[in-house]
Amino acid sequence: MGSELRRGLLTVLACAAAVAGMVYADLWLRARSAYLEGEKYLEWDRRPELKVAHLDRQLAEKAARQRAERAAGRFAPEELEQRLALARFERDEAMKESSLKYACVWFQTAVELFSPPESRWVVLSRRRMAEAKELWKKELAAKKIPYQDYMLE
Repeated sequence: MGSELRRGLLTVLACAAAVAGMVYADLWLRARSAYLEGEKYLEWDRRPELKVAHLDRQLAEKAARQRAERAAGRFAPEELEQRLALARFERDEAMKESSLKYACVWFQTAVELFSPPESRWVVLSRRRMAEAKELWKKELAAKKIPYQDYMLE
């Protein structure tokens, strides 16, 4: 085998290994991010005051941006009140959403979209997804919301 052919083959193999490594790293990092989001929502279920603080902070930031846009003359004064009312409505609706539902979705995302490979984060997400789903079922039952298991998938 010629040295140029060998060099070309080694280059192709090195590039393939580099691409495989980058794909693995990307999946690992995405699974980790999804897992951590799921954990955030589980924590919000355990400690609702964290959810309130987060959503209130988002509302305050949005209101500040809207007021700055109004001060810059981008829209009429009466539109500011409409925009702020909409922002408050969105915050109130987000408060009503089940944190457990979102935890399940994030864990499921890690398991279904970012595996294989079976990274540590996928394994943890699979375990936490089952726990979160059981908690979500209990929450739905306590609220007397009818459901079938397939609806929670």
